[in-house]
Amino acid sequence: MYSIQMAITPTDFSDEELVQKVQNGETDFFGILMERYQAKIFRYGRKFLSSEENIEDVVQEVFIKTYENIQSFNISQKFSPWIYRIAHNTYINALKKQGKGPIYLFDFDTFISRTVVDDPLLEEQEQKEMKIIVERGLQELEPKYREILVLYYLEELSYKEIGDILQIPTGTVGIRLMRAKEILKKVYQKLDIHL
Repeated sequence: MYSIQMAITPTDFSDEELVQKVQNGETDFFGILMERYQAKIFRYGRKFLSSEENIEDVVQEVFIKTYENIQSFNISQKFSPWIYRIAHNTYINALKKQGKGPIYLFDFDTFISRTVVDDPLLEEQEQKEMKIIVERGLQELEPKYREILVLYYLEELSYKEIGDILQIPTGTVGIRLMRAKEILKKVYQKLDIHL
């Protein structure tokens, strides 16, 4: 009787399994994580930061920080919100260096946060429509609202994942998203842009 062994490829591993391998000294697996996330983190940076900034350098910094802090990652958690959190912090720091960074001493959204529940069918339709609007008007928004629209409509992350990344309650994600949509619609009315 012959046994057939299938070769296991790096694509067979989850993000968390790859992280565990890196934590165990198999550092070559970090390159696979980079390949998986490079386009996403780059796209996130392009939407979040203004065009003058050197996105490639900032994305590189995100991966350097990710690698430097990989031992602190808890593999029982999801990797994607963790790396997006690192990206978020890196992009905020890049904005601050240029004097554009939002510094919030008091976050009204967190203060009045509540749970937001949407009808999944309505939410899906709205998400498709808003994706088009978001792509067109991001630069008109302050970073706080631009980022949440990018994470929800373009990166298609859940409220919980966004909350983990921004370190805000899930209810606050819903409130901030609602405000961002209202602001974006006003921007389009002001500019008299028809969808």
